Amino acid sequence: MSTAGKVIKCKAAIVFEAKGPLKVVEIEVAPPKAHEVRIKILATGICRTDDHVLNGTIKVNYPVIPGHEAVGAVESIGEGVTCVKPGDKIIPLCLPQCGKCRPCKNPEGNLCEQSDFFKNTGLMYDGTSRFSYKGKPIHHFANTSTFTEYTVVHEDSVAKIDPAAPPEKACLIGCGFSTGYGAATKTAKVTPGSSCAVFGLGGVGLAVVMGCKAAGASRIIGINRSKEKFPKAKEVGATECVSPLDFKKPIQEVLLDMTDGEGVDYSFEVVGSTETMIAALASCNMNYGTSVVVGAPPSASEMTLSPTLIFTGRTWKGSVLGGLKSKDDVPVLVSELMAKKFNLDPLITHVLPFDKINEGFELLRNGKCIRTVLKM
Repeated sequence: MSTAGKVIKCKAAIVFEAKGPLKVVEIEVAPPKAHEVRIKILATGICRTDDHVLNGTIKVNYPVIPGHEAVGAVESIGEGVTCVKPGDKIIPLCLPQCGKCRPCKNPEGNLCEQSDFFKNTGLMYDGTSRFSYKGKPIHHFANTSTFTEYTVVHEDSVAKIDPAAPPEKACLIGCGFSTGYGAATKTAKVTPGSSCAVFGLGGVGLAVVMGCKAAGASRIIGINRSKEKFPKAKEVGATECVSPLDFKKPIQEVLLDMTDGEGVDYSFEVVGSTETMIAALASCNMNYGTSVVVGAPPSASEMTLSPTLIFTGRTWKGSVLGGLKSKDDVPVLVSELMAKKFNLDPLITHVLPFDKINEGFELLRNGKCIRTVLKM
C-alpha cells in the first residue's frame, strides 16, 4: 500500500535538551509539501558534529532530530519536484545548493543561503516542521535530520546518486569524507610534491590524508594525541605520524624542526580546537603556506593570535563540506567510489543497527571508532 500523501509513523532518535540523553521513540512524519522530498533512510553515519548537538556546544533548537550523513531512497515527492522521483537512491545534503543565491552562482562559493547550519532555526523553508512527537513539533537539523527512519528535506538538499552504491559506505560522502577529501583537493588545492600536516586523525582527518595523497603530496604528516590512529593514517596515505604528547615544545615548533625550519606547504586543522587552529597556521610556511580550518568549533569559541602569523604571507582558509558544491559534486564522488578511485573501507570501523545509536555515540566519545554507521 502506498504511503504517499499520508503521515508515516516511524522510529527516530530525539535530543530533548542539551546534555540530555538521545531517546529512540515513535514519531510522526508529515507528507512533503511543494518542492519537498520524503526519504526512507537506509544508512546514516555518526559524526562528531552530531555529538556537539547532544552536548550543547553547537547551538540548536530543542527538541531536535540530529543526523546529517546518510543515504536514502525517495518515498514520495511534493508538487513541483523534478530532480528526483520515488525509488531514486539519494544523499540528503546538509549543505544545500539552491543554484540561485550569490554563493551558489559564484564558482568558488558553496555556503548556500538556504543552509540552516548557521541559522539553526531547525525548520523547513516555510517555518514549520514535518516531525511531531505526541502532537508537538520536533526540530530538524542541518536541512536533513537523518537519525530517523523517514525524513523530509527540500529538493535543494537532495543529490541523486548511482543506485548501485552501497548505503553503508556512500553515506560518508554526505559529510565526513567529502569534508576532508574536498578540503585537500578543492579548498587547499594541494599540489603534487608538496608537504602537508593534518591535525586530528579521526574520520574527517583521515579523509584529508586521502585527499592529500590523491593530489600528489609527497610528505603527509599526521598529528594526533593518541597513537592508536597512526596505523590507520599510514594505511590511507600518511608518510609519518607524531603525537604532541611526546614533546615538551609546542607541536608547531616540532613541525618546523621536521621541515628544516621551513614549515609545511599545507596544514589542516580537523579537531575543532582554537588552540590547534593557531598551531596549524603557525606550522605552515610563513611566506606561502596555506592552512585550512576543517574542524567545526564550538559556537561560543573565540581566539587571539599574533597578526604576524598572517602578515608574512600565510593564507588561512575555512572549509565547509570541503568547499564542494553539494548537488554537483556529491554524485561525482559517489561515481568515483563505484569506480574504485578511493576506498572508504578503512574509515568504517563499526556498523550497528539503528536501535544501538547510543552505543555508537559511546564508541565515538571513547575514541574506539573511526566512523560508526547505523543501518536501518
